[in-house]
Amino acid sequence: MKSIAVCEVSDLLVNAGICVTVAGVQVAIFYHPDDNAIYAIGNYDPFSQVNVLSRGLMGDLQGQPVVASPLYKQHFNLETGVCLEDEQVSIPTYPVFIQDNWVYLHS
Repeated sequence: MKSIAVCEVSDLLVNAGICVTVAGVQVAIFYHPDDNAIYAIGNYDPFSQVNVLSRGLMGDLQGQPVVASPLYKQHFNLETGVCLEDEQVSIPTYPVFIQDNWVYLHS
């Protein structure tokens, strides 16, 4: 597995998402420093069929870290990518970590 530096920690928004492009694919990165948690998911919303998940609201639902799509409000688990309202639908998740003030994705 190869790790790719995608941004600096200072580029992240606390309790919110940003979008980076890796090998032509949009990836939404969410940062929750209070829990020392960082998540990376596909930015493509399968319900609205547009790249908007980085603009969604991050939160906790039923004890799961989630992002709510800004368009149709479906909730996606930030750890698994599974949609809480329709478990048949999921989005990709990516291994992500912080090292030396840089955010890295595994590809």
